[in-house]
Amino acid sequence: MNIRWEIKKYDKLSTDELYNIICLRIEVFIVEQNCPYQDTDGKDLHSYHVMGYTNDNELCAYARIIPDGISYKEVSIGRLANSKKLRGQGIGKELMIKSMSEIERIFGKVPVRISAQLYLKKFYENLGFIFTGKEYLEDNIPHVEMLFDPK
Repeated sequence: MNIRWEIKKYDKLSTDELYNIICLRIEVFIVEQNCPYQDTDGKDLHSYHVMGYTNDNELCAYARIIPDGISYKEVSIGRLANSKKLRGQGIGKELMIKSMSEIERIFGKVPVRISAQLYLKKFYENLGFIFTGKEYLEDNIPHVEMLFDPK
């Protein structure tokens, strides 16, 4: 599937784009994972938003790039969401590759720290992330902290 990518800072998002982002995040993280939590955490206001659209202009993939000093001392990627109906087509990997290339374009070759759901640990390791040894529960879901260091 051919995905059209757009990257925007929060203040450049249209109301429709923001609405679609929130809808996808609720679909994946709250409804699908049956995990009620406060999704809006203030970090969106400072982030770059990576949006992947289908040929029908439907938001099917999303991630936010958070500058250093907000979630971690390093730049981070979070809220990765991939529409359930399009999983298994490599869109998640494409989303991460796009996000990492945008980080390099915006911030240079810098370390990137993520909080990953435990079941996705191998997926992120295949993209060059290394488990830091920190495993924890976040909203009752096992997570691991991982770091990508381009040096």
